[in-house]
Amino acid sequence: MTRPKDLDPSSNPRALLGAELRHARERAGLSQESLGAPLFVSGSFIGQLEAGTRRMHLEYARHFDETLGAEGFFARNCRALAKSKYPDHFAEAAEAEAVATTIREYAPQLIPGLLQTGGYARAVFCEGRPTATEETINELVTARLDRARLLEDPTTPVLWAILDEAVLHREVGGPAVMAVALRHVAALARRRRVIVQVLPFKAGAPMAMGGSIKLMAFQDAPPVSYLEGFGIGRLEDDPSTVTAHELAYDLLGASALSPRESVALIDSVAEDYSHEEQP
Repeated sequence: MTRPKDLDPSSNPRALLGAELRHARERAGLSQESLGAPLFVSGSFIGQLEAGTRRMHLEYARHFDETLGAEGFFARNCRALAKSKYPDHFAEAAEAEAVATTIREYAPQLIPGLLQTGGYARAVFCEGRPTATEETINELVTARLDRARLLEDPTTPVLWAILDEAVLHREVGGPAVMAVALRHVAALARRRRVIVQVLPFKAGAPMAMGGSIKLMAFQDAPPVSYLEGFGIGRLEDDPSTVTAHELAYDLLGASALSPRESVALIDSVAEDYSHEEQP
């Protein structure tokens, strides 16, 4: 049997690793469920690994090497892919985000990372990490703007963001930074590149407004949801849990302003910030 070559990190290594896993599993005559059972993971989880939407951890890679006779291929490449420019709690979600076809996100506190400008991102990191070096801040800002390049594709992924009204009024970086940041969001919506809604204060307290929700759908894998808090994050793939999060998001959307009303409100608040900046 010909031994597979190590993956080229300049391509899409996680997708290639997943494709090799699918090929090796099918060659061994195993179903996704039977391959995942000894690891106590579902067949859908194996499918997400094969589609490149989930990160392969070393314990899984070793099991695949042993079960599929891969001679250490998965463990070697798993170690190579473990390095990430994102914090540990967010790395897997960022990698899934990069291959998602649809992203729906509710932001209760800050403009979502994919919609942030460089000035806004810098202010977020400087205020959140007051003792960080300039080099660290620059690396964080660069990584965030690199993520936003997903939106350079004219159609994929579809991004639908619901911003709590508090996001518009939380002054991050000063009036000038806020004016630019909000106009950037409005411009993306006007170009029909993203869908944006604002959840107004008068909407009360919908069930999900206590924390952020990110829902991601993929072409060849089941959907996942991501919940994030201070320094922590959790990627969920349990179907019933994801369904509950989808319902919560839909209820938020039903309580939010229409996209047209939302863009008008964002423009209005941005204009207010511009006037604050003028002497």
